[in-house]
Amino acid sequence: MTKGKHNERPLAQNRKAGHDYSIIDTIEAGVVLTGTEIKSIRNRRINLKDGFAQVRNGEVWLMNVHISPYDQGNQFNHDPLRKRKLLLHKKQIQRLMNESSNKGITIVPLKVYLKGGFAKVLLGIGKGKRAYDKRESIKRKDQERQIQRTLKNYS
Repeated sequence: MTKGKHNERPLAQNRKAGHDYSIIDTIEAGVVLTGTEIKSIRNRRINLKDGFAQVRNGEVWLMNVHISPYDQGNQFNHDPLRKRKLLLHKKQIQRLMNESSNKGITIVPLKVYLKGGFAKVLLGIGKGKRAYDKRESIKRKDQERQIQRTLKNYS
């Protein structure tokens, strides 16, 4: 759905998502944040590991993403695990609703980065992998790594 690569330097990545899900498509979304949350994100104090997105009442919400409280935040700090609204176009929200209604499809955050001074999250529409799929992908990566090693030794 989104065009081009996301070359922005990621502030946080969800490496586990690539292992647990086969990503079908990606969508870039803006995030509604408070003042201390964006400061914590800029300090790379965000964890996407258990995060997911849900569509509720025509809005997309980012759930279970931990943004640590800002050190100098005082009483203005936020709840680290609060749900955060994602900013998307209506057509994108409708597409996410249709995709997530299918069995086994989950919307997971893949990475968070800054673009034009604003925090963006790259959402992946993923289908959960089974245990044997995970073993197969690990085996394939090991084989590719071994091929690269042998090619490097011969050149």
